[in-house]
Parts: sequence; C-alpha cells; structure tokens
Amino acid sequence: MSVPTELGYTAEHEWVRVEGDIATVGITAFAAESLGDIVFVESPAVGGEVSTGEAVGEVESTKSVSEIYTPVTGEITEINGALEDAPETINSDPYTDGWLFKVRVPGELPQLLSAAEYTKLIEGEN
Repeated sequence: MSVPTELGYTAEHEWVRVEGDIATVGITAFAAESLGDIVFVESPAVGGEVSTGEAVGEVESTKSVSEIYTPVTGEITEINGALEDAPETINSDPYTDGWLFKVRVPGELPQLLSAAEYTKLIEGEN
C-alpha cells in the first residue's frame, strides 16, 4: 500500500501536504481501501475557520459513513469540487486528484506522523 514519504499523517488516516502556508488534506489509501467504494463526500465550507481535530465533513461509502477530521487549524481556502461528481476518485487516486480541502495555516503545524510512523500504525491495524 502506498504511503508517500513527502506527506504528514494522522492516526485518524488523513494526510497533509504543506506548500507555504497552505495545507492540502485528504484521506490515505489505507482509509479509502477500508471504506470501500466511496459514493459521496460532504466537504467543509470555503471561508470557514477550523481547529485541529474538528470534524469538518463526511465520506460516505457503500459500507459506512466516516467523519473527516481536520489535522490543522486555519481557514478553509478551497475544496475539491471534482469530488461532487466523482467521489470514487478518492479510491483510485487518494494522494493527488482525490484531495479533500485546503487550509491556510496561520501558525505552526501540529505534530504529524512521518510516513514510516504511519506505516507502522497501519501495519498494527491489519
């Protein structure tokens, strides 16, 4: 299973890519595989303020509904509108086209797991 080394991860199976003061957030391949076929994504509102650990949306699959938690604090600057018509993109390409939302992060990021730490975590869950 793919765990890109350039990303940060959370124990709740979100990934974070930071470019300047913008953090792009998505769910990991492990989470997407565990959920099964994703059929709907409820995204947070652009312009909304979010806090680390807060539930900001949902991912619905043929198996269940799971909340999306933000791994960072800041302002939602963009959502991936393409997921409205093609939520299954998260299953096929979770780390690039399947991103969920972007957050402008005003300060330091919280401690995130490295790819090696996240790999160890998911190996313990299998």
